[in-house]
Amino acid sequence: MAKIKKLLALGLCLCMAAGITVGCGDSKSSKNGSDSGKNTNDGLSFAFCTNTLNNTFQSSIDSKLKELCDKDGISYTCLDPDYDLNKQLSQLSDVANNGYDAVFVIPVDSAGITSGLAEISEAGIPIFNVDTAVIDDDLESFVTQYVGTNAYMAGQLVGEQMVKDHPDGGNIAILDFPSNESCVDRVNGFLDGLGDSKDKFKIVAQQDGGAALDKSMELAEDIITASPDMDAFFCINDPSALGAAAAIKAANKTGKIGVYSIDASPDGKQALLDDEFTAVACQVPVQIADYSFKEAVKYVNGDTKIDEKKVYLDSHLVSKDEAEKTLKEWQ
Repeated sequence: MAKIKKLLALGLCLCMAAGITVGCGDSKSSKNGSDSGKNTNDGLSFAFCTNTLNNTFQSSIDSKLKELCDKDGISYTCLDPDYDLNKQLSQLSDVANNGYDAVFVIPVDSAGITSGLAEISEAGIPIFNVDTAVIDDDLESFVTQYVGTNAYMAGQLVGEQMVKDHPDGGNIAILDFPSNESCVDRVNGFLDGLGDSKDKFKIVAQQDGGAALDKSMELAEDIITASPDMDAFFCINDPSALGAAAAIKAANKTGKIGVYSIDASPDGKQALLDDEFTAVACQVPVQIADYSFKEAVKYVNGDTKIDEKKVYLDSHLVSKDEAEKTLKEWQ
């Protein structure tokens, strides 16, 4: 009988031990469930294929994306072709072959990167087109979402301001960048912003400044020489506007010829404060980076619903007070 009792006691102990073991298994399972709050971005990798980093606009997007990726434990790579289309196509191909989880793209040429976008799309990598839009067919076929400043609005605001400053019209020149869809939108917005006063303005020159200071300065010098009685330049970005301002200064016409720009970069804000710029509407690269990053993270983590295919963030004219308060920053 004693032997039977010992056997029963041993069996009870084994059952209790088994119960404890099962209990630990349940606890471990529960702990794994609570780990759903753990950073799900570990192991992700994002790439930014910009058109250049030789501009504080693009470099500010790069800096913000890197900051956000570092914060969330996402591997980050930036590829800079420096406005070389063939180099960008090669970089896009590299992205497709290296298994990134998402890519942010600013095209060197809006119509020229179809093959690169197709490669990335075929690799199953979501594409977030930022700032400068690719052509509509590519946007519909390959791009997950476009995010940029409302370039048309920015141009329109500047055109409206020029009318206020020159109610009787005047002679104006446009320094544009026609291979860039965003810049085309800025020019169209500017011309529409002139409204009913459009016929009062004579466009004495419209030339491609390449969105670059040096080239724009040379063009502006020639335009001023050919049209010494001109009243204002409309420039599609701050580098081209700074080039025009330099040409105006060299001709001793600062204050006599206005400079209207789009960007509101730190350099552009300083030019506004120094009265080298007459007016500037802002672009919002930091907001673009922040918005597109959040959408990319949602998408790669399974929330693939895109509410808006094209997202346009508002622009506004920057006052001198705002320029002074935010002098060292993009918005």
